[in-house]
Amino acid sequence: MDLRSLWLLIIVCAAVSMVVAAMAALNTALPEIAVAVGADANQMTWIIDGYTLALAALLLPAGALGDRYGRRGVLIVGLAIFAVASLLPVWIDGPTQLIGTRLIAGVGAALIMPSTLSLITSNVPENKRPIAISVWAAVAGAGAIAGFFVTGVLLQFFSWESIFITFAASAALTMVLCLTIGSSKDSDPQRFDFAGSLTSIVAIAAIVFGLIEAPHRGWLDPLTLLCLIGGAALAALFCVIELRLPHHLLDVRLFTNRAFGAGSLAVALQFFGSFGVFYLVLQQLQLVFGYSALRSAVALFPMVIGVAVFTMLGNWIAVRFDALKFVLGGGIWIAGLGILLMGTIDYDQYWQLGSLLAVVAVGIGLASAPATTAIMSNTPLDDQGVGSAVNDTSREVGAAIGIALAGSLLAAGYSDRIGPTAELARRQIGAVDPTRGAEAADHISKSLAEATQVAGRLPEPLSSQILHGAQQAFTEPMQLGCIILACVMMVGSVALTWFAPRSVVEQSAT
Repeated sequence: MDLRSLWLLIIVCAAVSMVVAAMAALNTALPEIAVAVGADANQMTWIIDGYTLALAALLLPAGALGDRYGRRGVLIVGLAIFAVASLLPVWIDGPTQLIGTRLIAGVGAALIMPSTLSLITSNVPENKRPIAISVWAAVAGAGAIAGFFVTGVLLQFFSWESIFITFAASAALTMVLCLTIGSSKDSDPQRFDFAGSLTSIVAIAAIVFGLIEAPHRGWLDPLTLLCLIGGAALAALFCVIELRLPHHLLDVRLFTNRAFGAGSLAVALQFFGSFGVFYLVLQQLQLVFGYSALRSAVALFPMVIGVAVFTMLGNWIAVRFDALKFVLGGGIWIAGLGILLMGTIDYDQYWQLGSLLAVVAVGIGLASAPATTAIMSNTPLDDQGVGSAVNDTSREVGAAIGIALAGSLLAAGYSDRIGPTAELARRQIGAVDPTRGAEAADHISKSLAEATQVAGRLPEPLSSQILHGAQQAFTEPMQLGCIILACVMMVGSVALTWFAPRSVVEQSAT
């Protein structure tokens, strides 16, 4: 790879790593942030998920803007918005304003993410693109863990504001460096598709909103159903609009290309499994194993190593041996197997968990870059921004479904099992102070995190009894969540092996 391409790759990987890290970073600092801004439980959720909602909803139009007006320019604008939105929380003191800044940061991230990949596929020589895409996919895949780690380090020495200052400074520096790289755009831009853009934004926003609210409201809640069903209906309407318009936002016929369609499904499955596992395992590490935020992030490093190593290998095998179907199907199956073992093996040592995380990472690493390569190689060169947006939207929706499913299973399972422990606290504490006993039981019933706080304020042996009961009520549904995630992954792997073609490029993209 020549120096010009290498420099481009470094800059766009720095940009995409910020976007992905910002999805995960605040999870670690959320308890401290919530106290500082006075956020309740629902507002805490939206401090995290407001960013994801805006990012997912705007990816397709943002990718089209890059194709039309220039991908480097859109990337720079996105970095500027991201930097400003990341700096604003330093001066605000209310949860609503903080959620607003996260929504704005999501807008910036939506402009950044598709531009990074489309700049690679339109500027790197064709014979070097698989390597460049492999590196991009490895960085994007490991970005969430990097976010956990950097946040953990910053919180060891500084306040939560340092997280936002770091993101703002990194975005500003990357924005300046972007002036040193080349750009690209559609050679014959057509009329912008406002109807398709608006429909896609509302459809994806409704679906993601429904997925975010489902674990808290319930899957049968009227608002949840309205968002999920209405979003699906709008997605169908979007397809009708795109088939009829001469100048469309996304040529939905691309999904009939088996390599493109299989790549999109594989990306969604990877992030479905990995973010579902992150949701469950981070709580286990901190609340059952007793790890700090920084140590929990370090404990996820087997995922980073596995993804980084096997991403390069997976793309090489798929391209060199025309083995796309086997790499995608096999990679997702291996990842599913690792998650299944996490749900069926009783372990109490980190080395056991770390070994299973490494198995998951091998599978995700194998499938990651070939899936993205299949999407981008079958997207017309002038529409690389939209192709990149499809790749990124698959990531966001897959992650949202994984977190929603894991969160719902965990919440329902914990509620079903925590009753005897909460009642023990009510009786024992209530014998001295009935009001305090009722309050303690209520907190214990909500989550393992709150049960751990209650147990920490009680004398022995009651403290140990409550903590043990709450951890048992958490562990069983956590294992069930892993089993369900794994079953979806393994069924998906069979579908991929059947549907995907052998070659990364099923037909020439024109």
